[in-house]
Amino acid sequence: MSEEKKFFTRMGDGSPVYMTEEEIRSDMKAGIDDAVLRGKIDPLSDEDFEKLYDIITMPGTVVGVEPGKQIVLTNDSGGYKINVKSQLPVPKEVEVLVYERCLGCDSVDVGNTDYNYKTAKGVAKREAGALKQALNISTMPLFYGAMPNLGFYTKPDGPVDNWAMLLPEGKIKESLAAQEEAVEHAVKDILFVAEQVYDVGADGINLDTSGAAGDADFLVALKATEEIKKRFPDLGVEIGMAGEFVLGMHGKLKYDGVRLAGLYPHKQVKLAERAGASIFGAVVNTNCNKSFPWNIARVITFIKACTDVAEIPVHADVGMGVCGIPMVENMPSDVASRADKALVEIGKVDGF
Repeated sequence: MSEEKKFFTRMGDGSPVYMTEEEIRSDMKAGIDDAVLRGKIDPLSDEDFEKLYDIITMPGTVVGVEPGKQIVLTNDSGGYKINVKSQLPVPKEVEVLVYERCLGCDSVDVGNTDYNYKTAKGVAKREAGALKQALNISTMPLFYGAMPNLGFYTKPDGPVDNWAMLLPEGKIKESLAAQEEAVEHAVKDILFVAEQVYDVGADGINLDTSGAAGDADFLVALKATEEIKKRFPDLGVEIGMAGEFVLGMHGKLKYDGVRLAGLYPHKQVKLAERAGASIFGAVVNTNCNKSFPWNIARVITFIKACTDVAEIPVHADVGMGVCGIPMVENMPSDVASRADKALVEIGKVDGF
């Protein structure tokens, strides 16, 4: 009797694994069930389930979307990765041209190598000058990007007490007050940087990894976006999330009457819309101990729930360790291309 056919796939840490049809389907169902339970959202339809199974088991190393379903790309910290990560001595404006004319990118994010707004504020005019040079010689839209990164505002490097140290000491009120104070500092810094890059003609600003420090961090992105759109209404704003779930480090913070702690992508996007965001960067975390079928089924369930209710473009974050991509530095093209295809054709995302 012949051995049951097994399909090549990967675990969430990138390690190769071979799975039978029954094992793949079982993991897919488990991933969907997890998303439904946590997010209180609808499962994938039977039709979508079968289409996703076909994508996972599709022959070939690299797969692609159907003709006519190609989407646009945005990114974070794109305008210095060749210089910093690859150690090639290329100035930002030249790196932008590499992305545009060699790699065929649709847009690129130009940011400081210390990718947060607290640092960028101190060199904002220099950053704006480099962005201006890049804008003068390129055609595609250029964003300026950085992270709210609320933790940078804690002592000894910042002005407020460290709530992560106050909480274990039982100083709850002091911890909440410190986070609230940090929010105001961070919003002020983002607005300062936004003004500098707007003055030189930036097409947009990226608030990357929003919510990384919890609900106060997400509140920074929302409040900053609202104020940016009031002051510079034609400046696009992209809010890219740090994770699928907003951690309640504060727990009581609200935006427009909605408590931020505990929100999943389909509710995060509605607040991003209210704040005036142009693009929402949705994130679903990869579980390294689960298979790609488990992870991508869970991802698509969350993302489809998000795109179903979104009224602004949703760009799924398909970087390391999110949206079905394994937690590895060099992304394997086999599962990365399958994640992309599933996100486009089933998740209905507008971009990556």
